[in-house]
Amino acid sequence: MTALPPASRPRRAALLSAALCAGLTLALTACGEEPPDPDAGTNGVGRLTAQEIETKARTAADAARAVRLSGTLVSKGGTYKLNMRLKGDGAQGSVVTKNSTFELLRVADALYLKADADFWTHAEPDAKPGSRPGSDSGGGDGDSEAAGKLDDKYVKVPRDDPSYKQLRGFTEMRALLRGLLEVHGEAGKGDRDRIGGVRTIKVLGGPKGEGGTLDVSLEGTPYPLQYARGGAAGVVTLSEWNADFALRAPSPAETVDYGRELPRTSE
Repeated sequence: MTALPPASRPRRAALLSAALCAGLTLALTACGEEPPDPDAGTNGVGRLTAQEIETKARTAADAARAVRLSGTLVSKGGTYKLNMRLKGDGAQGSVVTKNSTFELLRVADALYLKADADFWTHAEPDAKPGSRPGSDSGGGDGDSEAAGKLDDKYVKVPRDDPSYKQLRGFTEMRALLRGLLEVHGEAGKGDRDRIGGVRTIKVLGGPKGEGGTLDVSLEGTPYPLQYARGGAAGVVTLSEWNADFALRAPSPAETVDYGRELPRTSE
């Protein structure tokens, strides 16, 4: 029997390389038969349709007792920066517009506004604490004195004041959430993301989110965690779901009677 000549060194190296590559390919194929599940360890809503995810988020929000809403809203030509803690029977927090900054406190139907002296000086130059609509409030140094008395005090907003409805709108948990949890246009699923360190799935209104983008939690209860309004009309973050907080009406020592219609809060 004639012995075969030994393979040349280059040929042996090529055969060894091919064998290693084949083995590596088989190992990788075996390990990668199923790609990693992006929903592993989540609440599973990422596997649902966009419409189902939106419904889950809305249901979770409707059942919640409290939430913090912070961010920016653009409405009717005005830009409002909100930082509000909200629950069914009231709210507290701050509102910033282009021209003013003030705090709001609502306990049931009683609504209070608190701002610094600069707010009152520029809002209504002729208004004095305790004066009635139409009264002669003077002017000049008297205005500064009046604003000083209002500085950092709560003013109770009368329910028949034109500003009551607008200001109360910033404190209504259910109304705000209803307006923020609806994407417009055909809903579609977007990318996964993280909001405040929590994994989320995006629901898009329209192909590129032009009708709004809602981030829904993939961890625990599928609460909405962020909403970007369409048309660059603001982004708000929703956090501290169900974290209760105390609401207390201010004492008489903390309040002052404004005595006339409150200033408007739009830009």
